[in-house]
Amino acid sequence: QVQVVESGGGLVQAGGSLRLSCAASGNIFSLNSVSWYRQAPGRQRELVASITINSRTKNADSVKGRLTISRDNDKMTVYQQMNSLKPEDTAVYYCNALITTRTSYVRPSDYWGQGTQVTVSS
Repeated sequence: QVQVVESGGGLVQAGGSLRLSCAASGNIFSLNSVSWYRQAPGRQRELVASITINSRTKNADSVKGRLTISRDNDKMTVYQQMNSLKPEDTAVYYCNALITTRTSYVRPSDYWGQGTQVTVSS
């Protein structure tokens, strides 16, 4: 039993900040690379940022300089600090985690969270 749960979304005014969390729990052997995606209504899901098991990060050009992804391995949690938010950032934000379970410890699998809504008002 493995779960990936996002939290931290909400309604914020343009220029404000939010910190999203992606918490993994269950029979986990290793939390490997983790990525944040977002999807606005009527649009394709897009990759926002990613972080490897060695804390190497990469951000999409659309959010570069405004978003910072980080991880806390002890808490099995990845964070997405979002600053200077714009109405264009409004979307459901999803966490995708590559996880090796203790029952199947050879090959990791992708796990998706249910998403957290971020709404930025103008």
